[in-house]
Amino acid sequence: MAQRPFPAWLTLPGLRSNPQPTQAEAASFDALAPSLSYLNKAEIKRIREAYRFADEAHLGQTRASGEPYITHPIAVARICAEWKLDAQAIMAALMHDVIEDCGVSKAELIERFEAPTADLVDGLTKLDKLQFSTKEESQAESFRKMLLAMSRDLRVILVKLADRLHNMRTMGAMAPQKARRIARETFDIYAPIAHRLGLNSTFRELQELSFKYFHPWRFEVLTKAVSKSRGNRRDLVSRIEKDLRDAFAKAGLKVSVEGREKTIYSIYNKMKEKSLSFAQMSDIFGFRILTQEQLQCYTALGVLHQLYKPQPGRFKDYIAGPKDNGYQSLHTTLMGPLNAPLEFQIRTEGMHRIAEQGVAAHWIYKRKSKDGEGSTESVSARWLQSLIDIQDETRDASEFLEHVKIDLYPEAIYVFTPRSRILALPKGATPVDFAYAIHSDVGEHCVAAQVNGEAVPLRAELRSGDVVEIVTAPNARPNPAWLSFVRTGRARSKIRHFLKNLEIEESHDLGVKLLAQAMRAEGLPLPSRRPEDTEAAALWQQLAAWAGCANVEQLFIDLGSGRKIASIMAKKLARMLADQGQRPDAVSLTLGRFASEGAQAHGRVTLDGSEGASVQLASCCRPIPGDEVRGYLGRGEGLIVHTAECQVGRRLFHRDSEHWIQVSWAEELTRSFEVGVGVLLTNGKGVLAQVAQAVAAAEADITHVTMHDEATPLRETAEIDLLLAVRDRLHLAEVLRVLRRAPAVQRVWRLKPASQSSA
Repeated sequence: MAQRPFPAWLTLPGLRSNPQPTQAEAASFDALAPSLSYLNKAEIKRIREAYRFADEAHLGQTRASGEPYITHPIAVARICAEWKLDAQAIMAALMHDVIEDCGVSKAELIERFEAPTADLVDGLTKLDKLQFSTKEESQAESFRKMLLAMSRDLRVILVKLADRLHNMRTMGAMAPQKARRIARETFDIYAPIAHRLGLNSTFRELQELSFKYFHPWRFEVLTKAVSKSRGNRRDLVSRIEKDLRDAFAKAGLKVSVEGREKTIYSIYNKMKEKSLSFAQMSDIFGFRILTQEQLQCYTALGVLHQLYKPQPGRFKDYIAGPKDNGYQSLHTTLMGPLNAPLEFQIRTEGMHRIAEQGVAAHWIYKRKSKDGEGSTESVSARWLQSLIDIQDETRDASEFLEHVKIDLYPEAIYVFTPRSRILALPKGATPVDFAYAIHSDVGEHCVAAQVNGEAVPLRAELRSGDVVEIVTAPNARPNPAWLSFVRTGRARSKIRHFLKNLEIEESHDLGVKLLAQAMRAEGLPLPSRRPEDTEAAALWQQLAAWAGCANVEQLFIDLGSGRKIASIMAKKLARMLADQGQRPDAVSLTLGRFASEGAQAHGRVTLDGSEGASVQLASCCRPIPGDEVRGYLGRGEGLIVHTAECQVGRRLFHRDSEHWIQVSWAEELTRSFEVGVGVLLTNGKGVLAQVAQAVAAAEADITHVTMHDEATPLRETAEIDLLLAVRDRLHLAEVLRVLRRAPAVQRVWRLKPASQSSA
């Protein structure tokens, strides 16, 4: 059995104690050259040219520590060389700050080092020269730019991770407040990206260093406790080492054994999650068994389970079912000597390379994957494609960043399609997430789901091993309520994108209707909107330009959402038509003015219940058909309908009368409407059942019930508020009559704004 020396594993990742080179050594090409032995002479020559260019560009610049600035690009390039990146990536690492800090143009880089290298450098450049309203917005937009560059070429994020890793290693000279901010950003964004791409050693080091800076005192205390604990456990480690050597030798199995100590952050996290003191932490170290072949992993597992007793429920097979980032290993926890739990990871040398270096271990841009669906490249490629999909639907940088954050903390579960295809989804994912993971069309037309052959709600949480089948309908569309439970960034962005487009379409249609009605009040028809009618098209474009809109479609959207006033647009359009010699028709003008008499600014809008997000019934007064209503064309909120007696509406009317329009109910309605009803009851058993029975007898539905706080068993009466779905005012009157006849009901009334009047 190949045995690696145990003292090596006592060094925490990232907190190395290697001798530090002098400033002159760190700033020279000689600090990088030994790491480039895997490249040919021509590539090394090009890298030397990039070094000279970067050295000249950064001449005179220093870091916060006082070191020459060029020491940082060299260190970043050295990390990239440890990952065996190609020459272009090493060159980009050396020059990654020249555009941002030295005023070098991308065109100059293309001329000197060709487009691929220049594109890499540009993808690593922040957007600081643009103006943003907040620092957070600037950071979000810069991050978005980097991720999109990364989706085109994965080397961008690898160089960026190397850059961030070296910055974190050398952040001691930075002001504490700035260091904490960078550490938090690293912990929230860059460490999870490293994990998602399978660079687990980088992930652990970034996590550890972040923890060191945003919780320095806790880090220091735990570091001392771990160091002291090592000395106390030397005898136990030696005994375990001997047991392992004997057991594997007896089985004739050639393996390598590595001891590994949990990082300070993982120890802290476990103490926090399980409310343990450090003295109660018994598993702060573990072992890694490396074999030559995959089958030997399972043989080694058998040897270990014969040597020490396994803990029930603490075995995981990530070889048969790899993690979402391509990680493969067997995990088991055993009760070792002195009843101390020991964690073991068993994997092949190849799996270990992938586990530590992830996608950096074999290049997606160098060759096609030979490992099939589960390879790190294909997994990373699918995630990168999901970033492109999210970008397509999300134009707001902060929202894009939020979607990406959701996808960075997956804690994956593995579910199956009916055809046995495996999908990895984040823990807590629902059938809706599953539907969007299959295809956006499946998600948008999803109406029901079956899990393991049984119908489940769309918000049900999926578990590993579930077989999920989605039921679709051609006329179905996403429900806004889905946003409250979906877990994947892809599903969330697709739903929001659909709803935004739907709202835009509805606002557009409402805008056309409002402008047509306003034009009737001017005695003129709406001009032709056919593309072939060039004269009318020019007129529309002129009106859109006058209104400050990019095009006519945007003008209608602004009219429908209340950002523009239809009567003003109609008067301007009427003057433009008059300039072309078109005069109002006397009959149309009389009819239009007669129809709009009493309206403040616009024509009348008819409501039949089919209106979407562009028309809202105000929650303060909950109008229903039969109520006298009027509409407030809110600034960007669409049309909000209030009852004529609503106090909120009246205050809005006096403050902003030009945004009010006439609204009426259609004769034929397409749905029921919600209305608030107050009920005073004689307190006792079964009174709610009497109320529900009365409402059902009147053919109405209860959509929500609120019990007042003062309703207690000791009081003789109880007051409740009901939200009822009724057809119109006549139907409401029938519901109230039936409710009054219920034995437990003393009084019933419709809830109205600012007052509660008895019905």
